[in-house]
Amino acid sequence: MKKIPVIAVVGPTASGKTSLSIEIAKHFLGQVVSADSMQIYEKMNIATAKPTDDEMQGIPHHLIGFQPIDKKFSVAEYVTLAKECIEKIHNQGGLPIVAGGTGLYVDSLIQNIQFSKEDSNTELRNELTKMFDEKGAEFMLELLREIDPETAEKLHLNDKSRIIRALEIFKATGKTMTEQKILSREEESPFDVLYIGINYRDRNVLYDRINRRVDIMVENGLLDEAKDFYNTSRDTTACQAIGYKELAPYFNGEKSLEDCLESLKIETRHYAKRQLTWFRKNENINWVYPDDYENADEMYKSVFEIIDKFLKEVH
Repeated sequence: MKKIPVIAVVGPTASGKTSLSIEIAKHFLGQVVSADSMQIYEKMNIATAKPTDDEMQGIPHHLIGFQPIDKKFSVAEYVTLAKECIEKIHNQGGLPIVAGGTGLYVDSLIQNIQFSKEDSNTELRNELTKMFDEKGAEFMLELLREIDPETAEKLHLNDKSRIIRALEIFKATGKTMTEQKILSREEESPFDVLYIGINYRDRNVLYDRINRRVDIMVENGLLDEAKDFYNTSRDTTACQAIGYKELAPYFNGEKSLEDCLESLKIETRHYAKRQLTWFRKNENINWVYPDDYENADEMYKSVFEIIDKFLKEVH
């Protein structure tokens, strides 16, 4: 069966993925499928930098703002839904553009990872969660490192749910997450993919963009959005999004707003570093750097040429 051509636009937060994916969609009659693990949730508009109707410029966007904030959502569910979107866009004659910074979502989708059909063990997960809360993140990550160093290397101390999930898989199946991923790749991907990565030669330019984005979020009402989540949804996974948890000490009266916003900027910069570490392992990414070009239009033209060549080859 002929594979579906897909463009994957990846890169760190605030790099310009949204704008680039929309320009690609306009030029090649495409539609955007989001690959952002926080933009899936309802209401979380400002903190997750969801594109507004104006920013979308009439381009259809999929898998944004559809998931209730109190419901759990897995990578396996994302892959199922994203595949359906891609097939639908392709069948309508459009070019599917997967755009986002959640590397696990992008890789699981594009590499056609097959997820275990076993039901998750709630009792085991509760036991591991309790242990995590009592012993702490460093202890649990070290535990994972002993059995599955490759997965542990990819996870950050803040990734509580993924650390617990990796330990749960091993305890439930006797296989590590790394082993399961190798087995899960045995089915060939239905996609021909072209990766476009966006980054900056000068890291300070990216950090300035991140800092400016936080300031704009505040102007657009981030505090009201975060306070509403803090008051109603503080125990949900969604509330752990960057932009909410950093403001909690302000709402508690423990820190000044200025200190919390500085923490938010620092954490967002750290997140961008982690994203870059993830994506740099993918040797198939065609990196473009806006600071190499006189203006955005020149960069878009360069990207369009790469895509044109790719589409001619796969057709």
